[in-house]
Amino acid sequence: MSLLNQLFNRGVFGAKCKTCLTLAISRIKLLQNKREMQLKQMRKEIAQFLQAGQEAIARIRVEHVIREQNISTAYAVLELFCEFVLARVPILENQKDCPTELREAIASIIFAAPRCSDLPDLLQVTNLFSSKYGKEYVAAVAELRPDTSVNRTIIEKLSVSAPSPEARLNVLKEIAQEYNVVWDSSQSEAALSKKHEDLLGGSTEIYGGASTPEASVKQSSPRSSSSNGARPILPSESRLGSQHLQVPSPPSIMPVLRSNEIEQSAKSSNAVPVSDTKRETTSQSSDVLERARAAIASAERASAAARAAAQLVNAEFGSLKLEGKSS
Repeated sequence: MSLLNQLFNRGVFGAKCKTCLTLAISRIKLLQNKREMQLKQMRKEIAQFLQAGQEAIARIRVEHVIREQNISTAYAVLELFCEFVLARVPILENQKDCPTELREAIASIIFAAPRCSDLPDLLQVTNLFSSKYGKEYVAAVAELRPDTSVNRTIIEKLSVSAPSPEARLNVLKEIAQEYNVVWDSSQSEAALSKKHEDLLGGSTEIYGGASTPEASVKQSSPRSSSSNGARPILPSESRLGSQHLQVPSPPSIMPVLRSNEIEQSAKSSNAVPVSDTKRETTSQSSDVLERARAAIASAERASAAARAAAQLVNAEFGSLKLEGKSS
């Protein structure tokens, strides 16, 4: 019975594999013809952009052209591999392990199947190989583990990385030569070779040449000048300049507020110097202290009078109790 099952499964695997590979080959040929027409149209449009002087648009469009050309090259290699495996299906049926001469073709098909969404037949072929050689083998090929024998061209052409500036410039030159476009490539060479600044850490040009925010604050702040009529730098401001513009801690808030009050009063008077304002503030503080001391003294006198009254009430109440007992 087991021998019959093996023969039956072997026949099913061979029939399904032939059908899927045949459909994949036909679909690849149709897609290649369609892609070839699209590439001609795209290259013609890029030549028109170069002719009109719109090089920025041409540099962007050429990336899509390179991507389509890479896919077309990969599909041509896959078509050959599918035809090769299709011709060796009887060998696959008779051998349990993957034949050595078919490893590269089978591994390339398995690797390309999930990366070619318009070729669903390759996914079915991959499922057949998974049922025959195991899921671990398919996973090893998909992850490009050592000794998986995936074709190098398939790996490079199906890569999702952006094309290099050199490749983009070469394709632009090919298109200009193909359509006889007189084009000076110096501007595109300079634009493609330019390294863009990484703005994640901040740009050094925002501060107008200053290397640090503190330097820019010192350059733009009028307080740093020593011209006549300029008010002196307060301690709170010097602290802010030396500590990278950090917010002061709670204990240093009151001196800053006091300094601001002195500054505002000095500006409003225009004739009273800062030293006189400080003396006025000191005299006002002493007056407040004197009034507070007087209020405390009066409160102490009131509490002493209250204690005396309480003692008197207690004495009268005790005398009344003694008179009641004697009677």
